[in-house]
Amino acid sequence: MGGLISYISSQNHSEDIFLDFEKAQPQTEEEKEIHANVSAVLNKGPDILEKLSTYAGCEEHIRKAITNPSPQAEEETWEAVLPAVDQLKEFYDFSMDLEAVFPKLLVALCKNDPKANLANLQSLAKQLANVFDFVLRFDDLKMVNPAIQNDFSYYRRTLNRMKLSKKDLNISIRDELANRMSLFFAYPTPMMNVINETTVKFLSQGEGVPRENVTNALATMANICQEMVGKGSFDNKETNMFCLRSMTGSIILFDHLHATGAFSRKSPIHIKGCITVLKTFTGGPVDGLLNALRFTTIHLNDAETPANIRHLLD
Repeated sequence: MGGLISYISSQNHSEDIFLDFEKAQPQTEEEKEIHANVSAVLNKGPDILEKLSTYAGCEEHIRKAITNPSPQAEEETWEAVLPAVDQLKEFYDFSMDLEAVFPKLLVALCKNDPKANLANLQSLAKQLANVFDFVLRFDDLKMVNPAIQNDFSYYRRTLNRMKLSKKDLNISIRDELANRMSLFFAYPTPMMNVINETTVKFLSQGEGVPRENVTNALATMANICQEMVGKGSFDNKETNMFCLRSMTGSIILFDHLHATGAFSRKSPIHIKGCITVLKTFTGGPVDGLLNALRFTTIHLNDAETPANIRHLLD
């Protein structure tokens, strides 16, 4: 693994680490176990993204039921909404699986020296990047699909009436679960919100991982990814997009955890370089990542944020 680390003058503000996202494999039994646990969840990610990208919704049925209300129209709409809501439950269930496994990565990568852990546990560093890659892909798709919230809102409005009118109705998503799902989908970026809340909860439980270690790991990950893309470390365009999603996700989570955020002059993240590499990248769609920095972070508009940084994101 030592061959993956290159030492550059500290005057260049380099993190001195190359993460081999294309070839990294777990080395020790402990690393293999954690990697397998995370993979068991993330391997479902492509299917979740495919289903989300093709989610058509029940807009036409709902419009008919509202504009021309009748028992038949309501029944037809309910029958159309049920399988759609089952699919939404699959998305929600995946977020719960992600919530359960993400702390395992935090413990492995953020105990002791986070920078050394990222360099030496490269397969787990890639798993962290995989989480951010999925989260940003999911949230980007969700934000452009209003049918998700419209369908679920209709389901909740109709739920009580259908329970009363059909005593034997087999409703799998009842009030408590429906309330939790509603809160999940209410966020513009629900998966990132899950990661934010999971990390805050994990740190509050006193698992022996200092908050500073987590923010240091996120800052290091963001800087490494920015440097690798900026230096052209990978020829593959999708690998570079993978790096940029990892960089963006790391910045967002850091910004939620750190008292002064990712954009202040004292931030350990090379935020100007990160924004610049996004704005100059031509190998894939980055508008969603720039918007994520604009609208999903919480410190961008703080008084401590330099005007030139805010200007870069205008």
